[in-house]
Amino acid sequence: MKSIAEKENMATVAVGKKEVAKDLDHCDIPYYVSEFVEREVGNDYDSLRKLDNLIDKLSENKKQLEEQVLTVSSEVPKRIQNALKNAEDSKKSLSRLLEEETRLSDSINSHLLKAQPWMEDLDVLISQVEEIERHLAYLKWISRIEELSDRIQQYLMTNNVPEAASTLAFMAELDIKLQESSCSHLLAFVRSTVKFWHKILKDKLSSDFEEVLTQLRWPFVGPPQSQALGLAAPASAPDVYNNLEMLFSQLLKLQTSDELLTKPKQLPEKYSLPPSPPIILPIQIMLNPLQKRFKYHFTGNKQTNVLNKPEWYLTQVLMWIGNHAKFLDDKIQPILDKAGSSVNAGLEFSRALVMLILEKLAADIPCLLYDDALFCHLVDEVLLFERELYSVHGYLSSFPSCMHILSEESCFQRWLTVEKKFALQKMDSMLSSEAAWISQYKDITDVDEMKVPDCAETFMTLLLVITDRYKNLPTASRKLQFLGLQKELVDDFRIRLTQVMKEETRASLGFRYCAILNAVNYIATVLADWADNVFFLQLQQAELEVRAESNAVSKLQLGQLASMESSVFDEMINLLERLKHDMLTRQVDHVFREVKDAAKLYKKERWLSLPSQAEQAVMSLSSTACPMLLTLRDRLLQLEQQLCHSLFKIFWQMLAEKVDIYIYQEIIMANHFNEGGAAQLQFDMSRNLFPLFSHYCKRPENYFKHIKEACIILNLNIGSALLLKDVLQSASENETTLKPNQPSATAALNELGVYKLAQKDVEILLNLRASWPNTGK
Repeated sequence: MKSIAEKENMATVAVGKKEVAKDLDHCDIPYYVSEFVEREVGNDYDSLRKLDNLIDKLSENKKQLEEQVLTVSSEVPKRIQNALKNAEDSKKSLSRLLEEETRLSDSINSHLLKAQPWMEDLDVLISQVEEIERHLAYLKWISRIEELSDRIQQYLMTNNVPEAASTLAFMAELDIKLQESSCSHLLAFVRSTVKFWHKILKDKLSSDFEEVLTQLRWPFVGPPQSQALGLAAPASAPDVYNNLEMLFSQLLKLQTSDELLTKPKQLPEKYSLPPSPPIILPIQIMLNPLQKRFKYHFTGNKQTNVLNKPEWYLTQVLMWIGNHAKFLDDKIQPILDKAGSSVNAGLEFSRALVMLILEKLAADIPCLLYDDALFCHLVDEVLLFERELYSVHGYLSSFPSCMHILSEESCFQRWLTVEKKFALQKMDSMLSSEAAWISQYKDITDVDEMKVPDCAETFMTLLLVITDRYKNLPTASRKLQFLGLQKELVDDFRIRLTQVMKEETRASLGFRYCAILNAVNYIATVLADWADNVFFLQLQQAELEVRAESNAVSKLQLGQLASMESSVFDEMINLLERLKHDMLTRQVDHVFREVKDAAKLYKKERWLSLPSQAEQAVMSLSSTACPMLLTLRDRLLQLEQQLCHSLFKIFWQMLAEKVDIYIYQEIIMANHFNEGGAAQLQFDMSRNLFPLFSHYCKRPENYFKHIKEACIILNLNIGSALLLKDVLQSASENETTLKPNQPSATAALNELGVYKLAQKDVEILLNLRASWPNTGK
């Protein structure tokens, strides 16, 4: 062991730590050998007996390794030899393939050179063949069209109009298919052929159809009773209806060709009308006499065509729609259903007549745009027309309507201006009315819960009417502009209320001041209700999309809008709530000042010298408390009658809180109490003050926690008071000395019913007790 330790440059072995230190630069024995010996033998000389077994084991391992080396050394050359042979074979194959590729490439190039003249000749022949095929196809199309034309002619000669109409419809479909062709002459030939036969068939069928309609006394311009008589009059009614069905169906077949040849009259793009298909041909023919009547009466210099009477033509169209609805549903709709058409006869008829209205409005509006009275009257009549059209006749919102005309930029801006002007005038008149601050339902208790003054109810009705007027506008952007107008009006009305309120500030308990407060509360409540309305939720979504596109708001605001945490009226509601709170605070402060003035004598009560409860036959209210309690009672009764329930609840709770703190701080904490004084205070509070508020809640004492708990402390019997004082003193000492397992001050106070007052306040109250027994401390 000593000799090993002396070889410092060879290796040192730390047996306890299982660590071998070595000098790799000067060690003659490989490190892994010394490590192996250290692991197998170590410092235990008895382990040297294992050397024989260890040598045998290592010899066996050496022998196995030598055998493996011999085996591998004999197999590797064979594998390398085989790989080299395979590589040689692959090289030879690749050389042969390259030679074949070269020969084949030369052969192909030679063949292409020889075939080049043939290919040029063949291209010429192919081009000639393709041209001949095009000519042949062209001739086939002409032949086909001529064949269809001849067939139509034969059908007409044999009076087979249905087949002629079907053939024309097929020809029109071919015309549509050829629209992508560049053969302009062929297209012109097909179109002219379709036009030729379409005119002949349309004239013939229209003439017969009009004759049948005449027999049915169409159009029905009289009352419904005369229509029924007219329809029942012809003895050959079944034949007439059969002819009606046959001619209607045949005209329906001409719809495709009619759409090709006739461009429907369209209004300018500025009106942004939704796309809609042309009116079907038979309905067009049925409408001709009504269109003539409309143009006769409502265009030109006729006495019925006056700008100040838009209701004349609007009412006339509604009458026509109503007069013909039953006939269209009973007689025309079955024909359309039988033909497999998806058209609704009544709606198609209405859509065509509404287009007459739109053309009339587009012509008239520029003439009266700057006459407020005429323009406002026109808008009112149009909105009434739209309401009846949708509600009574089932007109679809996807169809063109009068609202598209009113949404045109110049007309719409004028509408907004006029709407705002008349709304402001209405606001002026409602606020200047003698009954502005009186509730319409003041004598009906069940209805008058909100105690809403007439001006506030009229204003909200005005906003509701405006909503009804613009809710059917075709685009969300226009609706949002009207919503902006409503917000402006709400803000303007709030400012007006604020101005009137400031005039009434000196009489903050007066009738008008309370009416203003009720008005503010009512408007805020209604706006909050409207915020949950589906219509305004849709507008909120539209506003969210507009703001997101314009980056006009922060991500937080966008998130609030998207999650419906806020509403479109939030800003207005917040301003109204702030005004409501300010007004309520002013009222509470006013009453509180009166209460403080009335409580001056009560503050000076001689609480130290009052007789004890045992010395009095019956406890009675302190005379000095009467003015304060009377003031409270009178003001509570007054404001209960003048404020709505929700406002009055906030008022009395705010007042109770202030009175509670005032009496606690200014009367209780500022005086000392003997036993009689404490009992009198408790009697005044629990039997007189608290009951004043018992009409408004079940446990009024919970709103006077400072007073209630102070009375508990002041009226504790001597023993309990001493014990509590000792517990509180011990708790204070424990806080400084950190002694565990001591009674908790909070638990002791809670056991007495004291939860609000802090420990220090209770200690002060205990010290306000005048008489303490001599405990010898």
